[in-house]
Amino acid sequence: MIAKITSKRQVTFPKKVMEELNLKTGDTLSLQATSEGILIRPHRLDVSKLAPLRDQVDMNLPAPDMEEIRRVSIHQNLRD
Repeated sequence: MIAKITSKRQVTFPKKVMEELNLKTGDTLSLQATSEGILIRPHRLDVSKLAPLRDQVDMNLPAPDMEEIRRVSIHQNLRD
């Protein structure tokens, strides 16, 4: 497949590639220069790296209120 880079350095991936790799708008990609060119991979969270934190989290804490976090983190001028 061939993709074109725009003047804003953007690349459009074909729908087939997006579906095969289960990519969605807003996902991040990992880019690596290799001797053969550019290797592009979906940037996925490696859950195994979180294992050392397991015993450091108080499981009795209530789940965070994500709506409240979003509400207070957005600048007042940008709300509503």
